[in-house]
Amino acid sequence: MEVVIAPADELARLAADAIEERLRREPGTVLGVATGSSPLKVYDELARRHAEEGLSFARARAFMLDEYVGLAADHPQRYRNVVEAELASRVDLAPGALCGPDGLADDLPAACAAYEEAIADAGGVDVQILGIGTDGHIAFNEPGSSLASRTRIKTLTAQTRQDNARFFDDDLEQVPRHCLTQGLATIMSARHLLLLATGRGKAEAVHQLVEGPVTAMWPATIVQMHPHATVLVDDAAAGRLQLADYYRQTYASKPGWQGL
Repeated sequence: MEVVIAPADELARLAADAIEERLRREPGTVLGVATGSSPLKVYDELARRHAEEGLSFARARAFMLDEYVGLAADHPQRYRNVVEAELASRVDLAPGALCGPDGLADDLPAACAAYEEAIADAGGVDVQILGIGTDGHIAFNEPGSSLASRTRIKTLTAQTRQDNARFFDDDLEQVPRHCLTQGLATIMSARHLLLLATGRGKAEAVHQLVEGPVTAMWPATIVQMHPHATVLVDDAAAGRLQLADYYRQTYASKPGWQGL
């Protein structure tokens, strides 16, 4: 695991660099896309590079981490619509290239199995963007999630629903209680994980992620076991890291040819 501590704009640039490098080397790259506030600056930077520098997504595919259950197809907070607005509509991603679990399916377990199959049929995710919740969840794998889990239905914790109420006019009753989410084992199958976290509210989760024991109580800690994981955090989110100075020194001394 590599930990990079830098201002939020620099973190977005670094994440976009990694994605651009992969796209230019492999135009058919399979991206894993996340929602929430953490990746927004990354999407802005990718859209800018597409518009100004010709970065193309035309042969790429994108798989979403999760989706609410039961939100209407036209609901603005349906995650497919969020990703469409924040990224897909701003680049040249082909129609049908954005894939997500079907939160409106009549048979939700079958929809989850079909989504796992679709990811496998695409050859797996090459670069997966991740955020982290204040309770250590990644995607919607809440505390207590199986470290071997695959795409499935999950019940959202009260904390997650409260955190997400800001997207629903601060009305907790509007926030769905269930979601479909890639499992921790599904996420761990991606070739490169890019996890971004900013702000003091994420400091404890980042501390557990990087320096705590691997445990289902902090699901993101499974990322410690990944062979190519990059954790991108600002000073505030790094505020609880005991080895923060070492991480800064390591990154400052890193050979330029390595990249992320």
